[in-house]
Amino acid sequence: MIHRCEWATEEPNLSYHDKEWGRPEHDDKTLFEFLILEGAQAGLSWVTILKRRKAYRDRFSNFNAKKIANYDQKKINSLLQDESIIRNRLKIKSTINNAKQFLKVQKEFGTFDNYLWSFVNHKPIKNKFQKISDIPSFTPTSVKMSKDLKKRGFNFVGPTICYALMQAVGLVNDHTSKCFLYQK
Repeated sequence: MIHRCEWATEEPNLSYHDKEWGRPEHDDKTLFEFLILEGAQAGLSWVTILKRRKAYRDRFSNFNAKKIANYDQKKINSLLQDESIIRNRLKIKSTINNAKQFLKVQKEFGTFDNYLWSFVNHKPIKNKFQKISDIPSFTPTSVKMSKDLKKRGFNFVGPTICYALMQAVGLVNDHTSKCFLYQK
């Protein structure tokens, strides 16, 4: 029997857990995608976002930050009518704003990857949590990241969202110690 983290019991969480969550990610486009999806998730369950992930890719130019940064009011209005994504005006505008800020960070640091991974000295933090209830919702590192992102003009990047981002893209390994992916 394969032991997984307690939250990975059914699709789409199961595939996401096994193939993506907690694996070190260094591709800027994918990092941007997770930044946007984690912000969209605020106040909702992650499974809600996973079920809409394909629609987000389709509606948001496959997470091409240069294209998103140029979205106009007509595009915003179209997105607000689209039931396949979360139709929250603040989150949609945040996506456009964050694309602009993302491009600035890329220019300053060479890549968003260089910037993001600097918060963990470019090496994943491997935690040793026994069960999901042991995992914090934020950490001093996610608070630091949140403050810096906000200072740079990003939205929907509170400490909890930043910690979820860190988990998703492998800055931290929060697979519980009994999970088959913990050692990998």
